[in-house]
Amino acid sequence: MKLRLILLALASSTGLISALALPPPSNDPKFRAWLETRRRKQKDPGMPKYFHEPGGSELGNHYDSRFYSGIDTYENKRDTQLHMLRAYFTFFSEASMETWLAHGTLLGWWWNGKMLPWDWDIDTQVSGSTLAYMAEHHNGTIYNYTATDDPDVKRSYLLDVNPASYERERGNGNNIIDARWIDIRNGLYIDITGLSETHPDDRPGVWSCKNYHRYHTTDLYPMRESMYEGVVAKVPYAYDRILTQEYHEKALVVTDYEGHAYPFGFRKPSANYLYSHRWNPEVKEWIKKSDEEIAEEKEEKEAKKKAENEEKERVEAEKKKQEEEGKEEEPKDEGKKEKRSLPEEKRYVELEKETSGLAHLRRKRDMF
Repeated sequence: MKLRLILLALASSTGLISALALPPPSNDPKFRAWLETRRRKQKDPGMPKYFHEPGGSELGNHYDSRFYSGIDTYENKRDTQLHMLRAYFTFFSEASMETWLAHGTLLGWWWNGKMLPWDWDIDTQVSGSTLAYMAEHHNGTIYNYTATDDPDVKRSYLLDVNPASYERERGNGNNIIDARWIDIRNGLYIDITGLSETHPDDRPGVWSCKNYHRYHTTDLYPMRESMYEGVVAKVPYAYDRILTQEYHEKALVVTDYEGHAYPFGFRKPSANYLYSHRWNPEVKEWIKKSDEEIAEEKEEKEAKKKAENEEKERVEAEKKKQEEEGKEEEPKDEGKKEKRSLPEEKRYVELEKETSGLAHLRRKRDMF
């Protein structure tokens, strides 16, 4: 009994010493990293999704359900986005709020100051302070727009700020979009996400959105003023670094794009929604490939793949043939057969002769 008490006391003191040797959990970097990861993955059933899309297809995910009446044609989509962007930047300028291009929209600016023709997303960002100001003073604003180059073009847009925008952690992932600028005619929209220093004590100068995109202050500021689709727009200071981190260098140099989208209710891509383009450096535009070009490229790729498969089969067949010929030409060890037919004592002497140098002479002398 006494021995048991002594062992328990030793175990307790050992645990106490170990605990004292370790840093407190709140100051342990590994513990804090684990805690942050767990917090991000935590599901909060109390935060339902605010913005909803009709879904059903890739294209259907780019409309707000409240104003959706069907997927637009490529031409209508392009016209909608063009005026929507101009109205957006005009409104923010008039309201003295700062916003800038992000993600694929920033990539389109890098190429030629325009939208990528195959991109149905328009992405912008604002600072956390601008987001809070926008929610307090401009949420629910209906902005009436008239095109400067065509007075007959009149549109109305809704600025809708997500009630969950005050929460700067990802939470359950339902509300990573903080606000939207929506064309109330058809539901196409611009996604607006806020950037905040969510952990200024641990990572000062690191800005992040709720979708884990992170930027240093020096990546963002001072902002650069440029032109985008005919209107003044801002881009981050280190735009090249940001684009390379998000899309890799390939996205900045590859001049051929092949893609498609799935219309609502279709499981296969429709010919009306093929987005294969090539970059024309002379006019600095992404040119949509014709059906003939797409068919020709498809034939070339199939022919190339067929030739590669045939070459692979030829190499494998040649290798197999060489292996079979090598087996047939393998020399037979007749010596071993002869040794097996010798009497036991003589065979022992012959084997010893092969393996023991001059020892076989001594063995042979002993035999006689």
